[in-house]
Amino acid sequence: MRQLVWFSCGAASAVAAKMAVKKYPDCEVLYCDTLAYEHPDNMRFLRDVEKWIGKPITLLKSEKYKDIYDVFEKTGWLVGVGGARCTTELKKNVRKAYQRIGDLHIFGLTADEEKRIDRFEDQNPELEVEWMLADAEITKNDCYRILQQAGIELPEMYKLGYNNNNCIGCVKGQMGYWNKIRVDFPEHFKKMAELERKMNVALCKSYAGDGKRKRVFLDELDPSAGRDVPMPDIECGVICVNDPANRKEAAEQLVMRMTA
Repeated sequence: MRQLVWFSCGAASAVAAKMAVKKYPDCEVLYCDTLAYEHPDNMRFLRDVEKWIGKPITLLKSEKYKDIYDVFEKTGWLVGVGGARCTTELKKNVRKAYQRIGDLHIFGLTADEEKRIDRFEDQNPELEVEWMLADAEITKNDCYRILQQAGIELPEMYKLGYNNNNCIGCVKGQMGYWNKIRVDFPEHFKKMAELERKMNVALCKSYAGDGKRKRVFLDELDPSAGRDVPMPDIECGVICVNDPANRKEAAEQLVMRMTA
């Protein structure tokens, strides 16, 4: 049986990879490559995680699409009720092409993501999955702290105030998110705004007083609409104790248990 660890350049998946390598020394750590439109700091983070876990992270690429905009242009599809087409083509389908029957899959979903775990299991009943983080009652905030205690600098997108380390300008974001992208990455905002008009598809939506949904194109988005994504709330979870000094010691002990 192969043990496949699906790294995402996120904090939680990094901690899951560390735990998996300790439990399954021969596991494979894999990343479905969307680096072209991610923050350039993600490659630094990936290399730091490789050193931390003591194993190379293999990059898997789509054989059909080169990046997210190639998906958008060729499929004529941005996002819908079924999710983002770029995720399907560059993440899900790449994973499916690599996996085999009987593989054990390890993903970086945490104890505070029970709904996502339940949804994944409902949609993928054929997969054997081990939820290492959730089983150990490790939350997203625990993962931020574990990486900091291990001396690994968090990815730049977290430090800029984004809750997830996705592509810059994720099609799943809404008004507050896109107004933050407008400020932090104006070139990415402009590129997506132009693509929206070209495809006649608006990512954001608002609701008028009558409750009816209205689509809002990025080039007409009110700069004050929505709200900014908050900074990650890096505080205690499973490693929580009252005294700050003891809290730091508890975090260090958890890292030591993982890295022993």
